[in-house]
Amino acid sequence: MRYPIAIEPGDEGTAFGVVVPDLPGCFSAGDSIDEAIINAEQAIDAWIETALDEQQEIPRPSTVQHWAADPGFSGWTFGIVTVDPAALDDRIERVNITLPRRVLHRLDERAKAAGESRSGYIARMALTAARP
Repeated sequence: MRYPIAIEPGDEGTAFGVVVPDLPGCFSAGDSIDEAIINAEQAIDAWIETALDEQQEIPRPSTVQHWAADPGFSGWTFGIVTVDPAALDDRIERVNITLPRRVLHRLDERAKAAGESRSGYIARMALTAARP
């Protein structure tokens, strides 16, 4: 998926602002256009992760042309950020991992104490650790 981004002009004293119009409240900035785009990629990833965790629908991207015609973005530059479709995929997938037995034992104890399956515990810990 390719989300258009709107980049507000910056200069030596002002950062370049970035808005992702298709994702309400998703914005970023950077001291250069390149930095602003990189930060926008991170903002989009965080926005999507949060929306998925809260079981919200992820809006489909529109076109750059759509937003370039919006008077609210007059004088802005536009770009595209590509989102890996796997980032939006909540389908269950079986994986095979290798862990030392002592680690597996500790993992199982903690999962049991939390009232979760091994897989559920690992997933929750991974999602929790991924958040800033």
